[in-house]
Amino acid sequence: MKQSSPMLGRLWRYAVWGTTIFFLLNVVLLIGAVAVNSIATRWFGTILPQGFTLRWYGQAWDTFQLGPVLWVTAQVVGAVVILSIVFGVPAAYALARVNFRGKQWALLIFLLPMMVPPVTYGIPMATVMYEVGLAGTLTGVILANLVPALPFVILVMTPFIEQIDPNLENAARIFGANTWQYFKTVLLPLLVPGMLAAGLLVLVRTISMFELTFFTAGPDTQTLVVALYYAVFSTGVRATQEIDAMAMIYMAVTLVWVLIALQFVSPTQLVSRVKADPQE
Repeated sequence: MKQSSPMLGRLWRYAVWGTTIFFLLNVVLLIGAVAVNSIATRWFGTILPQGFTLRWYGQAWDTFQLGPVLWVTAQVVGAVVILSIVFGVPAAYALARVNFRGKQWALLIFLLPMMVPPVTYGIPMATVMYEVGLAGTLTGVILANLVPALPFVILVMTPFIEQIDPNLENAARIFGANTWQYFKTVLLPLLVPGMLAAGLLVLVRTISMFELTFFTAGPDTQTLVVALYYAVFSTGVRATQEIDAMAMIYMAVTLVWVLIALQFVSPTQLVSRVKADPQE
């Protein structure tokens, strides 16, 4: 048994590494196929395309009106990130600092939009928005995406705030700081890493949120992921290269947003930074 244990451990490691490599290889090959086809003149029945061109990107930009679509996407993402931070951080602070009867139920209600598929509450929500005239507007799309965004902020910020020593507030009060001074000089610097990490999660989810945006968007308020869906399933004959070019633009936009956000925060260091700050 002692001799077989190292062998089983090695087999287990080989299996884990093999599965991981197989998964990553499939993802790389899939993205590579889309990328190559987006610049191919013609690719059918051969290992490599017969030629390469960038004209499909220009055609996709004009055909699908990607300029206005990208502007709408930026507006929706920016508004959802800001609003979710503005409303989510105070809610997380209350849940972290105040003990009250039914606190666990309140937290469960906050997290419900994360736990159930968006389509289950997206259709009733879209029906209400159509009745009140919000569906098809930019405000309606922002509000719809805000529903699952708030739980992300609360989920990240609640344990983050719980790790901040409450005695810091008492010490600030002793030295004469009022509520605004305590928030600006003590609490806010400690909250910034968590707020940036929560904003990063909201940013990525909002860019890729299809269901709620699809239910509530109009012709002039489509985000990039919804426009990509219509490009694939709309009537008429379209070159697959145009659709793949649009998919590459979608991936590039998402990657740029994430890379910019990662310049300001590293989510993997979130817990360690919180533990280090109160000791300083």
